[in-house]
Amino acid sequence: MSNERPTSVWDALVDTPEEAENLRVRSQLMRAIRRVVKTWDVSQKEAAQRLHITQPRLNDLLKGKIEKFSLDALVNMLASADLELEVRISNKAA
Repeated sequence: MSNERPTSVWDALVDTPEEAENLRVRSQLMRAIRRVVKTWDVSQKEAAQRLHITQPRLNDLLKGKIEKFSLDALVNMLASADLELEVRISNKAA
């Protein structure tokens, strides 16, 4: 049995660093969209229409069902939420 500890919660959930990074980025996008939707103070039906998705899909997003969303789908929702994505790439800390 290995004494290695995952460096993040995402590392603990998946088998590869690539999968962990994908989950981390999707999580950040979902949280940003969820924050904006909550400021709209509208029904889920209206919020879903603004995002160009169905109400059940919005409900999945609000409940954090990360496995149901691809990066592409989340990036598309950002534009509908009037959000802009900035990409910053850096070396991981040693």
